[in-house]
Amino acid sequence: MKKYIILISLFICCYGTLYAIDVKKIEPAFWWAEMKNTELQILMYGDNMAACDVTIVAESVRLKETIHLENPNYLILYIDLIDAKPQTFHISLKRGKEQKIIAYELKQREEYTSEVEGFNSGDVLYLIMPDRFANGDPSNDVVAGMKESKVNRNDPIARHGGDIKGISDHLHYIQDLGVTAIWLNPIQENDMPHASYHGYAITDYYRVDRRFGTNEEFKNLIKSAHDKGMKVVMDMIFNHCGSEHYFFRDKPSVDWFNYSDRYVQTSYRTTTQYDPYTSYSDKKVAIDGWFVETMPDLNQRNRHVARYLVQSSIWWIEYAGLNGIRQDTHPYVDFDFMSEWCREVTEAYPDFNIVGETWYSNNVGISYWQKDSRLAAPRNSNLRSVMDFPLMDLMTRVFDEETGFGTGFYRLYEYLGQDIVYANPLELLIFLGNHDTSRFLKYIEDANNPDRWRQAYTFLLTMRGIPQIYYGDEIGMYADKKEGDGALRANFPGGWPGDSQDAFTAIGRTDKQREMHGFIKKLLDWRKNNDVIAKGSLTHFVPQNGVYVYERKYDGRSVVVILNGTNKTQTLDLKHYQEILPQNRAKEILSDQTFTLGQELSLSSREVLVLEF
Repeated sequence: MKKYIILISLFICCYGTLYAIDVKKIEPAFWWAEMKNTELQILMYGDNMAACDVTIVAESVRLKETIHLENPNYLILYIDLIDAKPQTFHISLKRGKEQKIIAYELKQREEYTSEVEGFNSGDVLYLIMPDRFANGDPSNDVVAGMKESKVNRNDPIARHGGDIKGISDHLHYIQDLGVTAIWLNPIQENDMPHASYHGYAITDYYRVDRRFGTNEEFKNLIKSAHDKGMKVVMDMIFNHCGSEHYFFRDKPSVDWFNYSDRYVQTSYRTTTQYDPYTSYSDKKVAIDGWFVETMPDLNQRNRHVARYLVQSSIWWIEYAGLNGIRQDTHPYVDFDFMSEWCREVTEAYPDFNIVGETWYSNNVGISYWQKDSRLAAPRNSNLRSVMDFPLMDLMTRVFDEETGFGTGFYRLYEYLGQDIVYANPLELLIFLGNHDTSRFLKYIEDANNPDRWRQAYTFLLTMRGIPQIYYGDEIGMYADKKEGDGALRANFPGGWPGDSQDAFTAIGRTDKQREMHGFIKKLLDWRKNNDVIAKGSLTHFVPQNGVYVYERKYDGRSVVVILNGTNKTQTLDLKHYQEILPQNRAKEILSDQTFTLGQELSLSSREVLVLEF
């Protein structure tokens, strides 16, 4: 066998240029031996690929199945790797007198890959839109041959030039802020003719967008983040691809996409996934309809599509060393497929975490998608983390209201009291806003209101769940969604040559920006490695006189948070809270003062206290 492989290799070297079979795509380009799932799908694309006869020349690598699709330009191989060791094997393609031999590498896995640590409630995620954070390499702003061939920072929906190097150059800033994980909006290639900056119309699942950098640069970014004690979460999209993907331009089969013959937009009513009374037609248009016209809907019920997507995610985890995935539009995808994907990823990487974008206005709908939900039984999504959008909606309102019966912090009290619907509230992603919503600071008046943001960020960073901060929030960037998505995704000041301000540095920030940045950094530094907040139980009290009090407790230690939800001084009778006040002295985290607690506690307007026992 070895002699035969050597002869083939010599033949490739001597006569490779004579072969007429043109394989335009082979995905994945390489794989690893000794993976948990020992079946490998290799998808090949090129003119009349289906007419090729296939032979595998290798040691302990077996061709299980050859798939010919309706489109003759596609060929899918399923390879059995159960006994395969790291090696380069050969795929021989013959078509009449034409021949091509492809050397395919099975790499040696790194020892640590299956032990990757996922993000959890001990972390705080920092969400970055790569095109808008910082431009570290202006030479890749425009890439010859790509369909969007301009950079215009005055156009809110054009590309602005941010890239991986820009993020790498400012890793120290992110680390110093005190966050422990970075979530990047999609970095895979989006070779679309317009508005490709956001990344949600993928045209190559295995390639970093060349205007962001290279696969290797992305891998190095993750290594640098790990070296600084930070994790990295990658945005992925299984619901749809971009309309310029070769899958769509030259469809493999009629069932590769939903509504593949015409554009049918989704109704966006994904309550049909759990509604016991839903009609078939309503569910079909919601789940199978396209998100927008430039994002055709992939059919994950097609087993080849399903395998392709699962493998692409595992490829990135193994190649780049990811700590987590945020899955876009999670409820728009076939439930059973997503459940199987989460299960397979977790089996291969037991501590890895996936958070699904579950955008509902109610906690019942969100809870349905979390792993081990009683509401979905006997089905199981196998999805550890879900996004708590209803809490976000509440937080955008309650810090502007006076707390009374049914208003202000009373809304938070009632909402949190409904956490019984969740299988694991600690695994909820909680946030004040993201790239699709108005920023928590909508207007300049909000940025100039320290009472509002001090209370909001104290609540966010001491509450159950996994907090996420959107880039620029820490310096008071503000935007209203009514101004368009581009406004929500403005450039971070200082990330571009010639910027008049550099908010990455303390000296470059305004006084108000320094105040807000310093406050959030103080909380983040305190929260880091704080098991009371990461793992602690939650006890809260019905708001009294507009004051909301809650405790986090773990392993004999506790933190008590007191929020005055009114615009006037309040006096708190501490007898009511004796069960969470183990002693009469406590350290107040925000002021670094020691508090002596008597029978009463006087609180100024909108005051916030974080007491550590």
